[in-house]
Amino acid sequence: MKENCFHCGQRIEEEVIEFDEKEFCCQGCKTVYEILNVNDLKDYYDLNRNAGVRPDGKSNHQFDFLNTKEIFDKVVDFSDDGVSVVSFFVPVMHCTSCVWLLESLNTINPNIISSNVNFTQKTVQITYKDANLKLGDLARFITNLGYKPSINLKSLDKKKKSKVDRSLVSKLVIAGFCFGNIMLLSFPEYVEVFGNVKEQWLDQNKGYFRWTMFALSLPVFFYSSTDYFVSAWQGIKNKYINIDVPIALGIIVIMFKSTYDIVFDISPGYFDTLAMLLFLMLTGKWFQQQTMQALAFDRDYKSFYPIAVAKLIDGREEAILLSELKKGDRILIRNEEIIPADAILMRGEAMIDNSFVTGESRLISKKAGDKIFAGGKQSGHAIELEVISDVNQSYLTQLWNNDAFHKEESELNALTNKISHYFTLTILFITALSAIYWYTVDSSKILQVVTSILIIACPCALGLSSPFILGHMMRIFGNRKFYVKNTSTIERMEKITDIVFDKTGTITESEDTKVSYEGEELSDYHKKLVKALIKNSSHPLSRALYKKLNVSDDLTIINYKEYIGKGQEGEVDGHIIKVGSRSFLDVIFNDLRLNQSQVYISIDNKVFGKFVYTNRYREGLSDLLNKLGNYKLHVLSGDNDSEKEYLEKIFPQDSKLVFNQSPSDKLDYIKLLETKGKKVMMIGDGLNDAGALKQSSVGISISEDINSFSPSCDGILDAKSFKHIPRFLNLSKQTMKFVKIAFLISFLYNIVGLSFAVSGYLQPVVAAILMPISSISVLIFATASTRIADKLTKWNLD
Repeated sequence: MKENCFHCGQRIEEEVIEFDEKEFCCQGCKTVYEILNVNDLKDYYDLNRNAGVRPDGKSNHQFDFLNTKEIFDKVVDFSDDGVSVVSFFVPVMHCTSCVWLLESLNTINPNIISSNVNFTQKTVQITYKDANLKLGDLARFITNLGYKPSINLKSLDKKKKSKVDRSLVSKLVIAGFCFGNIMLLSFPEYVEVFGNVKEQWLDQNKGYFRWTMFALSLPVFFYSSTDYFVSAWQGIKNKYINIDVPIALGIIVIMFKSTYDIVFDISPGYFDTLAMLLFLMLTGKWFQQQTMQALAFDRDYKSFYPIAVAKLIDGREEAILLSELKKGDRILIRNEEIIPADAILMRGEAMIDNSFVTGESRLISKKAGDKIFAGGKQSGHAIELEVISDVNQSYLTQLWNNDAFHKEESELNALTNKISHYFTLTILFITALSAIYWYTVDSSKILQVVTSILIIACPCALGLSSPFILGHMMRIFGNRKFYVKNTSTIERMEKITDIVFDKTGTITESEDTKVSYEGEELSDYHKKLVKALIKNSSHPLSRALYKKLNVSDDLTIINYKEYIGKGQEGEVDGHIIKVGSRSFLDVIFNDLRLNQSQVYISIDNKVFGKFVYTNRYREGLSDLLNKLGNYKLHVLSGDNDSEKEYLEKIFPQDSKLVFNQSPSDKLDYIKLLETKGKKVMMIGDGLNDAGALKQSSVGISISEDINSFSPSCDGILDAKSFKHIPRFLNLSKQTMKFVKIAFLISFLYNIVGLSFAVSGYLQPVVAAILMPISSISVLIFATASTRIADKLTKWNLD
């Protein structure tokens, strides 16, 4: 029998790695042990600086092929401005030491910026400085640490999924096979006991049957149950009692008591119980795994992007869904818009902000013919791109879930983990007291009582309650065209006290806005100058005016700048053009009109006039505001207060209406509310309101027919579902009630089960059956409750 790893405690299945008279299961655990002895990760890097040398000192060139341009371009996810991002599949990753080391690469090697591990998929994504560290050297570096990446033709195909670890299935199959045969071999013992029959042949072959059962129980004990042992040991080693500790103790107790009984010919033991227990628990674990995969939240872009991209067809714009975007398509990307797929710059000068990918906010200049990676944001005038790769859904999802945009950790998850920890300690205490009690009353029942308590009291259902219910509601929201980033968003929605609305493009419909012109007459050439400028902006007013002007927009523009919330300017065909608010153009006269917004234009520093927008507020707005009577409502607008009188009529009397707000003013307003203890939901257009969306407890971006995706938001709401906001808030409250009920169901199972187990009326086999049933009950409740809530919600009454 091979020893356990000195560092992680896991049983060494393959080659033993010896170091300092100790044995390790993998190079990674040995490396972590070395680092902990060095006491400084940087010191360890200094000792092992040469990434091209193997541990035995010989030259290693096996990853040099990664440095060739063709292979490099296929392997990396992103590469620009001296920073590259690459994802490696690392099949040897297997324990917490592996995760810790792989996520600490930036502290070992200064050329590595960050690294993130996806343990379930056995992948590590590394962001590094490619000017100082070649991709081949990076692969050699992590290989020397004990984590050789698997790089083959499959890994070059981004469409194919990483290899899935099927060890759980093999452990389940082994447990099932052994369970069936042990039950068959133990049948004579049951016949003898229950039938009161003493067969001489059975008695003579009793030893053969029992020792065969013992042999069949060995793969169950040493293989099928290893996950529970490893998890329990890791918890104990890190001074944390997790939920697998009582299960591991129960398995050990059954195995050793059964072995003791057959050695001294006391009884046939409980090998059938052990095999059945592992088979049922692994079945429940497999069921949970399959269900969680069905609720996978790494959804593709079709799941949460109602947004579109402007495709160019014969010079004409047409808004298409991202799902329809294909290689070879020409697309138009405006100022502050996200590039949805890798592309080649065909026209215009791009200034790309890759902060969503690399975390570093710096503009990078690109010229025609240059490659631009997905996830970059254009800053400047509109550019034309030709798509060279399909939209990578997991990559865009990763941008949305970037750590830079995360808000506070889920309080519910923290509470669940804390309850599970103390619950486990309580179970161990009850087990010890019960063992002492039955030792004095009836020592023959100690094994039955102790084993039953340890098995029935597993708080698995408690841990499943929150993610399953929130996950189902997350899917229901998506079906109603409200796409939330994660389950904690729904949790935060339940606590909202104040709702802040942006005005233009949020409570108004940009599609139906009427635009008229007042001032000095504009020639077709003047209109072309204006249209060429506003073509570059995603602001709702700019888009409405762009559609209104029936002239071409093919004039050359340079030095374009957009001042968020104020206006835009640039040099078009040699003329200085400005379009924006009255204050932006320093207009002295003013003519405010009810229910209107005004955009002034200036050509070569001469104010020609203004475009007047007659806003149409969203259908059902008044009814929606009435349904939000339990919330304090606010309006923050960058426009003037010409519409204040009208808004005061439809908003509740205690609502706050604030105008002439810049993006920074909106951010400060949200901060002020939060300092007063308010939980704020900000609803905006995702562009001018990015700072406020990020600052608020829940930031919702309204989307119509433009690429308004903002990683700062917590959810994207299709404009057609705007009227359903009160229903989404109500469902979030119901969801949290369902979670509490599921907690109660889980506790009731454990309380009832424990009462029978402690009293000695519960057999371990029955406990093994009840344990997965409790989890299944929670899953059924999660599915049924959320679906009923969805059915009872009157979506079509508006």
